[in-house]
Amino acid sequence: MLKKKKKKKPKKRPYKSVWSNALWSFQGIFRYAPAAFVLMALDVPLEIFLTYTGIYLPSLVVAEVTGQGDFAHAARRVGGLIALMAVIEVLRKFTGTLSQTTLMKYRFVRAAENYQKSMSCFFQDYEKKENRDLCQRAEKAMETWNGVQHIFDMPMQSMKLVKNVISYCLFGTVISAVSPLLVPILTVAPVVNWLCARAYQKWEYGHRDKWTEIDTRLGYIQTKTSDFAAAKDIRIYGMAEWFRDAFRSLSRQRVVWDRRQMWRSFFSRIADLFVILLRDGAAYAILIAMTLGGEITVDKFVLYFSAISMFANFIGGIMDSWNRIHSSSLVLCDFREFQDLQERDKAGEADVTLHLGAAPEITFDHVSFRYDGAENDTLRDICFTLRAGEKVALVGLNGAGKTTLVKLLCGLYEPTGGDIRINGVSVRKFASRDYYRLFAPAFQETAVSFFSLAETVSGKIGGECDEERAERCIRMAGLGEKIDALPRGIHTRLDKQVNRDGTELSGGELQKLMFARALYKDAPVLVLDEPTAALDPIAESRLYLQYRDLTREKTSLFISHRLASTQFCDRILYMKDGRIEEEGNHSELIALGGEYSRLYEMQSCWYKEDYEHWSAEAEQIAASGN
Repeated sequence: MLKKKKKKKPKKRPYKSVWSNALWSFQGIFRYAPAAFVLMALDVPLEIFLTYTGIYLPSLVVAEVTGQGDFAHAARRVGGLIALMAVIEVLRKFTGTLSQTTLMKYRFVRAAENYQKSMSCFFQDYEKKENRDLCQRAEKAMETWNGVQHIFDMPMQSMKLVKNVISYCLFGTVISAVSPLLVPILTVAPVVNWLCARAYQKWEYGHRDKWTEIDTRLGYIQTKTSDFAAAKDIRIYGMAEWFRDAFRSLSRQRVVWDRRQMWRSFFSRIADLFVILLRDGAAYAILIAMTLGGEITVDKFVLYFSAISMFANFIGGIMDSWNRIHSSSLVLCDFREFQDLQERDKAGEADVTLHLGAAPEITFDHVSFRYDGAENDTLRDICFTLRAGEKVALVGLNGAGKTTLVKLLCGLYEPTGGDIRINGVSVRKFASRDYYRLFAPAFQETAVSFFSLAETVSGKIGGECDEERAERCIRMAGLGEKIDALPRGIHTRLDKQVNRDGTELSGGELQKLMFARALYKDAPVLVLDEPTAALDPIAESRLYLQYRDLTREKTSLFISHRLASTQFCDRILYMKDGRIEEEGNHSELIALGGEYSRLYEMQSCWYKEDYEHWSAEAEQIAASGN
């Protein structure tokens, strides 16, 4: 039997054309840095003037030396021209420096747009690997590679292209006066160079995904090996050699692609050199023959010789500028494609303020969810209702689907099937930004930066932060002794790598800080996703009792894989394999004798006395109503 040939994947075309990206770039320059356009445009006539005087000066010197004029006359003409060239060069350098400065403003604006997109893009979309890879490629538009910043290299090279085209026309008229053959010889030959360069760019663009993934993994290893949080594990568990081996392996793969790029670029440049030799050799041969035949004088030979050299540079400049414009365009395609990712936000027909004043009721109505590319649903036919002000614990083993359910509840994912309702209103009717106001979550993963404790808790910088409220929430979360021990209290900044007088919080302290942030937001729904994973079970149980007191007026969902720590909740939902297998309060589930009961006995046997102590304390608190 004949084997079926595999169908080749169609080559992906660039997201936008060169002309579209050029127009987009100039529109951005006009909008964010209009002075840069004026300065770049002014550079065109200044550079053309300097180029022309640069080839005319040697001819003038030769003419003065071989002529009959005196030294004073020659000095005035030559010196005057040099002085004028010096003034124009200083002016050009000055405008060039100002242009670069104003263009940096444009770069920062575009960088802010890219970061804003990363932060505002719908989480479920941003979580996909292809979109995060696209984001990484988009960031290259703001980075400097081989002295090139693509985000503003497009307008700069466009101006250079205009300058080279104008110079080509002006100097072409001078050269054509010598011989009509020179202009076509000098013009046609560089087309080969352009075709070679274009072929290389197409190959590089078509294979960029190959090394993007390798670069992502290399970047991950470099980040982890320099991450202070991982320093202890790397040393104690001897992970340094593992990281080195992984880095070497990925580096070898990257070198393979570097070598392919290098050879393709090399052959492209060899063809370029061969064409230059043929082009310039033929032009200079014609010029030398005319001089030896007495058709042109020595000073004219110097002028035309310089003009031919510069003319070849203009043609090369046209090709180089166009190639760089095309190369920058390909990078801008990634930037614009990432910016154009669909936000997937709803129209916002429902008014969220109607649900912010009191604890809402939340209903999961036959909700299912499947990750992109997965064969089976992660969550299957989830049905339950969180009653207004109710405290519900969501428990189960790792991989049961608890965190996925939380992301659905908080609006980070959209259900594959079924619906989620807030006080009877479908979540699909809320705008995402409005919907997020309903929730104050403390996720399993902690994310902090180099801001102060107060700023981290409030999400506000400087005078916008309500410091009294921030300190109150920090103390309620159990970090009172910590801030009292710090010289600057709540103004102490995090991350010692950035701040010399900063502090590094432990895992448990970071989770308490995240709870303080949730308290500060004061949303009607509190969601704690494994918020005490870094605490021992006894401390976790005690902290949950504190959580109950602080969240009496809120609808609360507590997620944990430690069953005994959630006894204070009104109801417990036990999850397994993406379903809710058992439901009831702690006593009811123990009496049921199902999986919850068995797992509880397995876990609590190690801490039975302490759990009984805290359970008794919980009952006393509940009885007193405090």
